Amino acid sequence: MTAFEQEQSLGIHNNNSYHDKGESDRSNETLLLEEQSWETMATVVPKSLAMCTIMVCAVFGNLLVIVSVFRHRRLHVTTNYFIVSLAFADTLVALFAMTFNASMTMAGKWIFNQTTCDLWNSCDVLFSTASIMHLCCISVDRYYAIIKPLQYPLKMTTVRVSIMLTSVWVSAGLISFIPIFLGWYTTTEHLKFRELNPESCEFIVNKPYAIISSSVSFWIPCLIMVFTYWKIYMEATRQEKMIYKAQTGLGPPNSARNSTDTTARSSSDQTASTNLLAPPPHRTSCVDDSESGRSTPTKRAINKMKREHKAAKTLGIIMGAFILCWLPFFLWYVSVTLCGDSCYTPEILVDTLFWIGYFNSGLNPIIYAYFNKEFREAFKETLQSIYCKCHWPKWQVIHRQTNVCNIECTHV
Repeated sequence: MTAFEQEQSLGIHNNNSYHDKGESDRSNETLLLEEQSWETMATVVPKSLAMCTIMVCAVFGNLLVIVSVFRHRRLHVTTNYFIVSLAFADTLVALFAMTFNASMTMAGKWIFNQTTCDLWNSCDVLFSTASIMHLCCISVDRYYAIIKPLQYPLKMTTVRVSIMLTSVWVSAGLISFIPIFLGWYTTTEHLKFRELNPESCEFIVNKPYAIISSSVSFWIPCLIMVFTYWKIYMEATRQEKMIYKAQTGLGPPNSARNSTDTTARSSSDQTASTNLLAPPPHRTSCVDDSESGRSTPTKRAINKMKREHKAAKTLGIIMGAFILCWLPFFLWYVSVTLCGDSCYTPEILVDTLFWIGYFNSGLNPIIYAYFNKEFREAFKETLQSIYCKCHWPKWQVIHRQTNVCNIECTHV
């Protein structure tokens, strides 16, 4: 074999080896992409299902609250005005905050423009803040109903409730749309980063905005709620002893052990008992005396206190759920902002904190249905009514006024 032929053979061999190596590299890249694709699917699918479940539960549950309150006159009380507005805010959280967050998680990037990004961040802050501040207003309402029942009709008038609700929405709007759309909420570096990276929608805030927004949205309302419910708990415990005494004509079981109270304390308890047991002048009750067949002021006042205690218990559970859901997020939100770039947070942890907070918007209707009998019966009646109208449009719904809400569908 000549030298030329040897060189040509060697070249062909080298080309084949390069070709085989290239095919091997492409094959490895294909396998790597497939593995990454399967890993992404295994992560995105469960997250998407969880997000969709939370969104559907939040929208359906809060709409059920709104419809039930409007349909049932027995739920037309002052506290439920706040609950309806709270349900409306939670519905908007699901529609305008959760949906954009879920789309970014599923797509892996921001698929809209920067104006839509600002709209999403504004709606997120607005409706989440409004939801939290409604819970604060409810705690104040319960405070006056339990602690100062005689002042409650004078303090919580329709006009005052309307002012409180308006203040909630206005103050939530002042810390959301205005600073976000004017660029006051973030740093100069992040504004430049947004211009160069339109596919990104990160909510990076500066230190003043983090402190002010978190205080208005969470810390101040949380402190108010903790204080009011602590006072409510102390007063409810005292009133339960008075209810026991009024029903049995005796002191509570442990009264014999605590017989060292002063005369002044006994006198103040008797005065408070008289004031608390007196029914508010603008409300009436249809509680009957089982022995005489007539209602008495004492029995009416006792049953009113029992209803107030049940409402306070339900709303106390709502407050506890709210703190558990939102406290981790705001601790992270403030600490990361104050710490700066040196505090790195994994993306999966950030998503988890966001959605734990979002989960609170779908949790409140479940709490109503489980702990409040009136709401549970109203939900049942509303769902049965919808079922009858959807499946038998020519049938009419007949409501039977009994102790338990029953609905029957009868053909016309």
